[in-house]
Amino acid sequence: MTQKEKKIVNTLKSHIGYHLRVVSNAVSYSFAKKLSDSEVTVAEWVILREMYSEDQKISPSAIAEMTGLTRGAVSKLIDRLLNKGLVTREESSDDRRFQDLKLTTKAMRLVPKLGHIADKNDESFFSVLTDSEKKNLVKTLIKIAEHHELNTNPIE
Repeated sequence: MTQKEKKIVNTLKSHIGYHLRVVSNAVSYSFAKKLSDSEVTVAEWVILREMYSEDQKISPSAIAEMTGLTRGAVSKLIDRLLNKGLVTREESSDDRRFQDLKLTTKAMRLVPKLGHIADKNDESFFSVLTDSEKKNLVKTLIKIAEHHELNTNPIE
């Protein structure tokens, strides 16, 4: 193909998605690294944080709906949280297919600490923005997500 026939292609850095990905990857990697000291993954944090909001027994299917994760993914994450002593599971006496999950005392103490790590991680990346810029950025990202019906929690 000659130089004349070659089509003009925008550079990588001319795309908004490129810049979003650069920032998102850095924020996510930093958060995952900070969570590693607590031996909790980002995906486990999502489950713990959503369960913390409920502050009661909850079913795996409700967690799947809240997080946008598949039931299979939630099941695997719950098994990991059970093994770490962060969640308890009770099977229904009427039907063993139904389970109630609840955060342990250990998890109830851990979630606020992990939340603080999340807040500090955001602060370290976004403190360069004014409050107004942060508000507008969040508003813009929510608008894009709603337009494209993006309603799952990013976990990786």
